[in-house]
Amino acid sequence: MGRFRYAAAVALAAAAGGAVTGPAVAEWYPSLRKPRWTPPSSAFGPVWTVLYAQMAYSARRIDRLSDPRRDRALALWWLQLGLNAAWSPVFFGARRPGAAVAVIGALLPAAAATAVESARIDRTAGLLYAPYLAWSAFATALNVEIWRLNR
Repeated sequence: MGRFRYAAAVALAAAAGGAVTGPAVAEWYPSLRKPRWTPPSSAFGPVWTVLYAQMAYSARRIDRLSDPRRDRALALWWLQLGLNAAWSPVFFGARRPGAAVAVIGALLPAAAATAVESARIDRTAGLLYAPYLAWSAFATALNVEIWRLNR
């Protein structure tokens, strides 16, 4: 699995999220009050496909290097991926938007730290996080607003 471990990890995170997202999007999510600026549900799959691919590629670039800071960057990568994977089961599976705010509130700084540490080793690996950070900031605002509208 060596060189494909990061692709496999993001695929597993995506599959775990998809397992709880599908039924919730079909039943529960449409019933929630959402802000006007909520993207259509059909946008999430393509966006996450690109973001997960960038995350995996970034980690692979870091993993190939012998820099002593590599282990810290990869530890942060695993942390942010774990938080990312935890968000869907909390928001969709448990149907707890407020608790999901706490998860995404931890995810955003973890992803930022991953980007910074990765950029210190490989500029491209760090820059690959820019779209993920932008989307995560947007998702954080969306999650907070959905929670606020549906308390």
